[in-house]
Amino acid sequence: MSATTTTERPAPRRGTPPPRTPSTRKRALGLDRDAWFLLLPALLPILVLSVGPLLYGLSLAFTDAQAGRTEPTQWIGLDNFASLRFDSLFWDSFRVGLVWAVSVTALQFLLALGLALLLNQNLRFRWLARTLALVPWAMPEVVIGIMWRLVYHRDAGILNSTLRDLQLISENVNWLSSLSLALPAVIVVGVWAGMPQTTVVLLAGLQNVPHELHEAAALDGAGTWRRFRAVTWPALKPVVLAITSLNFIWNFNSFGLVYVLTQGGPGGETRLPMLFAYEEAFRYGQFGYAAAMGMVMIAVIAVLLTVFLRNRLKEADQ
Repeated sequence: MSATTTTERPAPRRGTPPPRTPSTRKRALGLDRDAWFLLLPALLPILVLSVGPLLYGLSLAFTDAQAGRTEPTQWIGLDNFASLRFDSLFWDSFRVGLVWAVSVTALQFLLALGLALLLNQNLRFRWLARTLALVPWAMPEVVIGIMWRLVYHRDAGILNSTLRDLQLISENVNWLSSLSLALPAVIVVGVWAGMPQTTVVLLAGLQNVPHELHEAAALDGAGTWRRFRAVTWPALKPVVLAITSLNFIWNFNSFGLVYVLTQGGPGGETRLPMLFAYEEAFRYGQFGYAAAMGMVMIAVIAVLLTVFLRNRLKEADQ
């Protein structure tokens, strides 16, 4: 009787996935196809309504496309970008846009954080306060712009009337036509209109902070400010990073609110980059030149956000 030797297959090491057989690979590919099939209804509108127009607009930046032109559009390479380098009006609008975006984003965050902390307390009629805080969010930008134009009106506006009654001014102030006051006045409207969504996001972040951590810190003798700095703020950092980044993008790309309030005036003091690009495209018909402006804005915003997010992520890791 001859001895037979059997070789046993070594058991896979713990922590390593089992080998994938052809049948498992087929099942995985089938699941991937099913997942893509389920995602297709959501991806199609994005591709058709967002990605497609974006790519077409980017391609226009390298052409001399103009409105009402009978000749074929020509590929001109980087000529539009070369012209932008020396366009002082565009760079002035870019400076105004940065001032607007940074100011509105910072003020929105500070005021929304204070309001969220207040609404997170166990106060009477808290539900009513939360509802009223969302009112600006429910209003369209055009309605907000018209309403605030009436508030800022020189002769019939409630702001000048109130300031006169308080004897803080002796004559009416033309808020939206003053070279020195137009941009601050528009920034106030931008903060008022955009603060609700920031408040809602921060309030959601505050409600996710475990109450036990506050109780433990209070038992250790930590005061209100120290509890906020040691418990609340570290838990809010990811939320703050996300909402400030999104707010900066939204504010820099603002159009409707400022257009209704001032249309970029007086003297270009409130002309944001989006307003400048709009005028070049639809007032002067320079579609290729306006598309080049859009590409520059995308590139600059991407660089600024990359630097901002990298610094904030480094601070979060420390």
